[in-house]
Amino acid sequence: MEPIVKKYQRQFRKIKDEISRWEELQSLLISQFSNASSIIQRLQAIQDSRNYGTLSCVEGIEGVLLAKQTESLQIIFISLNNTMKEFCGIVSSLEKDVRDSKQIVKVGCAQITAKQLKQRVGVKPTLADCIEGLRLLEEMYRSEYLLKLSLVSALPALALKPSASADLGALQQLLVDQPNIPREEVQYIYDIIFAEEIS
Repeated sequence: MEPIVKKYQRQFRKIKDEISRWEELQSLLISQFSNASSIIQRLQAIQDSRNYGTLSCVEGIEGVLLAKQTESLQIIFISLNNTMKEFCGIVSSLEKDVRDSKQIVKVGCAQITAKQLKQRVGVKPTLADCIEGLRLLEEMYRSEYLLKLSLVSALPALALKPSASADLGALQQLLVDQPNIPREEVQYIYDIIFAEEIS
């Protein structure tokens, strides 16, 4: 059992490195989302000729400003999509790790009983701890990715909606809160898996 547990621990180390990128991507996504929100709010103001004051005498200014802001928004949308692809890559990697973990048990032992899955060797985690920890991590990050994807997908529709500021603020708050990944729970999973290194 111990060699199989060690294989799982190596897998968890690899995952820990991969998902450390998640926090960097989260900051980047919030920044990109905030920039897109600002432009969407500006688009509302640009389309109202009363906001130009004395500048309204400059021929075509509204069209030029609108084109520039729309172009900037399109560039941010492309960046947002690239960031979401990176999130998707992390989730796909976690899904693969969960599939691989099932193979570790099958290859390691022909027949593992329920009792053996819960058997502890010293302070090392049980096989059941490893399997459940991987499953929980994959589930949390996949749920969070799907939430982020739905929020980012809502942005283009809001660009066309008059007075979208309240909706934008609510979406941005959801993005910042990151509700599906409780850090304490992730840390707890790692504490169980690497218990012998902590003690």
